[in-house]
Amino acid sequence: MRWQGQELGVADAAALPGLEQLNGLVRSVTTPEFAGVTFHEVLCRSALNHVPTASAMPFDWTVNPYRGCSHACSYCFARGTHEYLDLDAGRDFDTQVVAKINVAEVLEKELRRGSWQRQPVMLGTNTDPYQRAEGRYRLMPGIVSALTESGTPFSILTKGTLMRRDLPMLTDAATQVHVTLAMSIAVFDDELQHLIEPGTPTASARLETVRAATDAGFRVTVFLMPIIPHLTDSRAAIDHALTRIKEAGAIRVVYGALHLRPGAKQWFMQWLEERHPQLVPAYRGMYPGVTANAPKAYRAWLAQRVRPLLRAHRLDGRAEEEHGRGMTVTGLADRAATRAATIVTTSRGRAAAAALRPATPALATPRAEASDRLF
Repeated sequence: MRWQGQELGVADAAALPGLEQLNGLVRSVTTPEFAGVTFHEVLCRSALNHVPTASAMPFDWTVNPYRGCSHACSYCFARGTHEYLDLDAGRDFDTQVVAKINVAEVLEKELRRGSWQRQPVMLGTNTDPYQRAEGRYRLMPGIVSALTESGTPFSILTKGTLMRRDLPMLTDAATQVHVTLAMSIAVFDDELQHLIEPGTPTASARLETVRAATDAGFRVTVFLMPIIPHLTDSRAAIDHALTRIKEAGAIRVVYGALHLRPGAKQWFMQWLEERHPQLVPAYRGMYPGVTANAPKAYRAWLAQRVRPLLRAHRLDGRAEEEHGRGMTVTGLADRAATRAATIVTTSRGRAAAAALRPATPALATPRAEASDRLF
């Protein structure tokens, strides 16, 4: 196979944020401990990834220590990125995992630059930083340490229970910078979860991690995403999910319907044909051609179903698309009193606010609403 971008300094302009450059293949490793998975260890030249201005993402900076993911979620939107390596978006994405073994050292150097303005950094926006490979490579402690020592706020979104290993470090970090933790849990039925995301920890194990983080003082968000049409979108399924999320101590829920981007779409539809062939016509109607998003009417219907249940469970929540261009980074909870969340606005958020700001002086200072918050 040909590894595009393996030569030092060769960039892949078509890649997603954080994946533009894959430098310095050191070795490829297989081990019985991770049967069926090959790890490709590489040396990266950059760790901080600036999200292109044209992107819809509500943040400016990411760090991605891995590429590919053994969680093997059939719907994962990042699958298409593996095709930039001449690997397929299906089985190869699940079993050919790239580990940037020097990412923490490179990040530390980048954060020392005088030009770095300590803008919030997101982890887990592409492939999961706490996937199983992290148990072998332990890249996250170095990343957390570098961000903390530089005074850079950061947020972590994961499906991995390995985050519990680092909770003491994250708790210490939150005394110095704003730290936000979020757990992604899409499926609460164990049988369906094993079929559709076979490499992930169970929902129960992830909820135990939410509880551990909550007990450590974090105000945890759960991403109830994706909600899968005809499989996890019933009122009973959503109510069950929110009941368990509330019991685990999470304070906020972000929900959203299934996306089927190129790469993920083909793989998911193959899975659907094998496991639920009766649903294939409905999905072809909902996601025709190259359409990636669920129809607007379905998303509106889903909101009408979810919002009353959020209120019933006394959970803060919003739909995935209901975000502004800013970001909230909520740190360790103040045990003496509840503190107001700190709003950290990205450059994208400042530009959007300037464009929308009315000319009337009395209204010139925009107020941060709940819908402006990422978490």
